[in-house]
Amino acid sequence: MNLQKLEATARALLADGKGLLAMDESTGTANKRFAPLGVPQTEDARRAYRDLIVTTPELGKNISGAILYDETVRQKTKDERPFVEAIIQAGIIPGIKVDAGAKEMAAHPGEKITEGLDGLRERLAEYTGLGLRFAKWRAVITIGDGIPSDGCIAANADALARYAALCQEAGLVPIVEPEVLMEGSHTLEQCAEVTERTLNVVFDVLIRQRVALEGMILKPNMILPGLDCPVQNPVEEVADATVSCFLRTVPAAVPGIAFLSGGQPSELAAERLNAMNVRFKERMPWALTFSFSRAIQQPALEIWAGRDENIPAAQAALLHRAQCSRAARLGEYHPDMETSTDPATPGEQF
Repeated sequence: MNLQKLEATARALLADGKGLLAMDESTGTANKRFAPLGVPQTEDARRAYRDLIVTTPELGKNISGAILYDETVRQKTKDERPFVEAIIQAGIIPGIKVDAGAKEMAAHPGEKITEGLDGLRERLAEYTGLGLRFAKWRAVITIGDGIPSDGCIAANADALARYAALCQEAGLVPIVEPEVLMEGSHTLEQCAEVTERTLNVVFDVLIRQRVALEGMILKPNMILPGLDCPVQNPVEEVADATVSCFLRTVPAAVPGIAFLSGGQPSELAAERLNAMNVRFKERMPWALTFSFSRAIQQPALEIWAGRDENIPAAQAALLHRAQCSRAARLGEYHPDMETSTDPATPGEQF
């Protein structure tokens, strides 16, 4: 393991107030998002959509890294460049989703375990050879009646740690993603309790598996009430609960925390991240950034709807969401950015 190389990649992913773009939707997930818009559920349509993303002008000014799906790694852009090459030319570091998805966990009704460890060492070696520099593995934790169980948390933590150790062996920075899902009627306090419990176990196992914390990035959920909870806490309470949880659980050696959006509305995800960076700027030992998927992509996908003539407008929407996300990372986001026809570049006075 080359720790110096891993640390350099992690620092680059967190540099200049930028964040990550998760464009690693599986074939099934991509097709599910295409269907309501009437977009053909085909490999060529997925390639065209990802081409739209990768060729968005100036995307690299706001995005430091892009998480890809295996299909995309093996495809080319419209102008016949491999996607990995096109991403690098855009000034963005390419990464890859390597888990095989969350499956029903035996003897644990309502809970899931993420699979994909078999053959992972060999796949990581191939991805390294293709020019990828980091990877991602997602675990899923559900809050419900009597769950999550200790067994579910422990099994997913073990898989995350084994994955992370294999990544670092291969020279890839692991993005460790233990996601406590938003689905359900649980309160913000219940989400905080489960997230804290999960992160404590995850970091205990990461350390026991000798994962170098300096060469990884955490990708967690924000502390949120369930989607069906009657009390939806204001932005400030979400920010306070989230950062307070991480201050108790995430070691200072971890260079950065990059939030998943988890289906939050784009503007709300930006508001919540911004509040954390404003309210806790002087107290956080790690960078607090974003690794959004739908919160950046969804407006562009809806505008594109599979039609080439919509590409410029879709790319403008994608860039706008990336700019807003970066502004939130810098603590400079304001809702007025959503209606301004000429928003300030993040890092400049709005």
